[in-house]
Amino acid sequence: MSDLPNSVSCLLLPVQNRFLLLPNTSVAEIVDYQAPEQSESDTPWFLGFIRWRGLRLPLISYEGASEKESSFRPEQARIAVTNCIGSHAGQQPFIAFLTSGLPRLAKVAPADIQTSDSTECSKADEMAVTLGEQEAFIPDLSYLEDLAWQAHSEY
Repeated sequence: MSDLPNSVSCLLLPVQNRFLLLPNTSVAEIVDYQAPEQSESDTPWFLGFIRWRGLRLPLISYEGASEKESSFRPEQARIAVTNCIGSHAGQQPFIAFLTSGLPRLAKVAPADIQTSDSTECSKADEMAVTLGEQEAFIPDLSYLEDLAWQAHSEY
């Protein structure tokens, strides 16, 4: 008999007009918003660099990576620092992306989550899902990590 858990602890991270669903273990920390170091980038997804635990992390706009307009409100913003697992994780163990508020905890069991075929995903999304009555998106962390690595390499 397997010792697999019946549910996974997750976070619902608010971004503009949607929630992102991530397993708790992929999120290293949620921190208060800090203005990023200015960058010469003109890409809408790269906001600059932040300092976190002595590291310089690229700050990514999920909305920019999704090619959507952003209405940034610093008084509500937080920063999600996520663990990297992609091909550059050795050189870049974490990335940061902007959220529009505090996350909510969610225990997710297989029976609680359904793929949502009626919702269009952006290239920053792995898939759209419904969790009970809540629509959420599972972000494509590999894509976001590649963007962060590009910013790290170019700026």
